Amino acid sequence: MLKAIVISGKGMINLKDIPALETKSGQVIFSPKYIGICGSDLHYLADGSVGQSVIREPFIPGHEISGVLDETVIVNGETIPAGTNITVHPATFGDKQDLLAERPEIWPNGRYLGSAQYLPHTQGGMVEKMAIRPDQIRIVPNNVSLKSAALAEALAVGLHAIKLAGGVKDKRVLVSGAGPIGLLATGGAVTLGASNVTISDVLNAPLKRAEAVGVNHTINVATDNLPDNEFDLILECSGASPAISAAFKAAALGATIIQVGMMIDQNISVNISAINGKELTYKGSFRFNDEIDLALDILSQSPAIQTVVTQVFPASDFREAFAIAKDSNQSAKVLIEM
Repeated sequence: MLKAIVISGKGMINLKDIPALETKSGQVIFSPKYIGICGSDLHYLADGSVGQSVIREPFIPGHEISGVLDETVIVNGETIPAGTNITVHPATFGDKQDLLAERPEIWPNGRYLGSAQYLPHTQGGMVEKMAIRPDQIRIVPNNVSLKSAALAEALAVGLHAIKLAGGVKDKRVLVSGAGPIGLLATGGAVTLGASNVTISDVLNAPLKRAEAVGVNHTINVATDNLPDNEFDLILECSGASPAISAAFKAAALGATIIQVGMMIDQNISVNISAINGKELTYKGSFRFNDEIDLALDILSQSPAIQTVVTQVFPASDFREAFAIAKDSNQSAKVLIEM
């Protein structure tokens, strides 16, 4: 039997014994060690769903995973020995679209670890043992701890947005929303050569954390307005309609706004009137393609990014971990240690 954190529906979470793994041909076994609690995990627990993904059977959350290989495997001709520290690319890309060949993250019918979108659900990483495909393995650099490596998936989300914007080199960047994704996107923008990075939020505690990852300026938009016509690139990580409206005013002439934060599927009021006169580009961003490789490089280059991890809880303290993870005043990225 294996220990796993299981969500069975709205408000129902437990640490349970589940049957031992049944592996398929071509899979490799590894032991998850650290798993980040994502906003989607919090929604699954609070609501029993995330958007159209509804929990219909017992479900193991977690797609931000680092761990240790249990067996030796050969990937692209390279032998990766048992005991190697790894993180995991959580996607199984869907049906290839010829006109979108370079954008597999949005191909239909794709699957993602820790997702209840389809039946059977794609089980996640809050479990003692997992089976994955060899192509999902990413080796953790020697100078990156397993704890820090659990940030790679979330960092890759921010890096994908930066890629869609054509990079940040020498740009004035605003990151809207200082949650874990916003903080990691900030660290990525700083490392990749933005000329200036500002981050905004409605709470002081997350803004204070941004200082550790190298941000140049912080703005509490509960008390101060963003400057108008200021930023060449805005990474909108909050998903809040007032922040989206503010981003269009804060964008400089010809700027790009990337929508990173996921929005609730409902009609909302957003003021995008500036999109015409300033010829702005507004583009959505969804998960990532292969940016997890760059994420590991950046974690290796910029140790300060590991400060985004604010708490680590043993699996036995899962209830406290999930409670702390939804309080932005107390936490940024909370990890479960299996």
